[in-house]
Amino acid sequence: MTTHSENFQQTHLTTTVIKPANGFLNSSLMEVWQYRELLYYFVWRDIMLRYKQTIMGAAWAILQPLMQMIVFSFIFGTLANLDSDGIPQPIFQYAALVPWTFFASGLGKATSSLVSNSGMLKKIYFPRLILPISSVASGIVDFLLAMSILVLMMLYFDVAFTWRILYLPLFLGLAFMTALGVSLWLAPLNVLFRDVRYATPFLIQMWFWITPAAYSSSNLSAPLDSIYALNPMAGVVEGFRWAMAGADTEPGAVVLASALISFVVMITGFAFYQRMESTFADVV
Repeated sequence: MTTHSENFQQTHLTTTVIKPANGFLNSSLMEVWQYRELLYYFVWRDIMLRYKQTIMGAAWAILQPLMQMIVFSFIFGTLANLDSDGIPQPIFQYAALVPWTFFASGLGKATSSLVSNSGMLKKIYFPRLILPISSVASGIVDFLLAMSILVLMMLYFDVAFTWRILYLPLFLGLAFMTALGVSLWLAPLNVLFRDVRYATPFLIQMWFWITPAAYSSSNLSAPLDSIYALNPMAGVVEGFRWAMAGADTEPGAVVLASALISFVVMITGFAFYQRMESTFADVV
């Protein structure tokens, strides 16, 4: 004879079995959407922790590209006298540094996101894809702050705004996709090999110099001017200068090539990340 308590337990207790996703991408993106409130929380947490107990606060988002702009304008503009695509040298530099800083910061944080959240990975279940996505997305606040300075600089140098500005979300999305795609490769590798966290800053630094951020692609001769288009961030940088500051260089073909490479990196990164996901909690 069963008791009332036993009947209650049989009626209300359920068992949830969590299994690794099967197949390419499968339901990973759907899971992220179902856990979107958690994603918002992680983004907000990353933003708050970034400036916790800092004197300058959010001003660091502006100072970093601003100081780089001053140095590069002096070196490449005053000393080297390189071409700036028909726009003032400070705007030429800053318009490239704003999206680059967003990309570099997001890639660095997303690469270490699994290791830095190892405690949660071992204790609770949530879509692991949320961690690199939130790490990259949290940089949008810094991006908007830096963009406000670029707007003020354009007003100061009397650089007109044009209809091209409507393309900015496209180029920002390309930078986001590139940072996320590369981090989906590096974050799992960082779980397996902790050397990756030391190599990532060097990778970002080398990537910067093969990207026409401090200089114009018009200064490159063949075949470098064609090869550099394989760099996804080349299309982002050229696109920002063209859309925001009205640079003479039209980035059409470069953007298409960069977008294709970035898409391939992100799709293969998703597949690699999903394949390694079941081992994160055991290895980290």
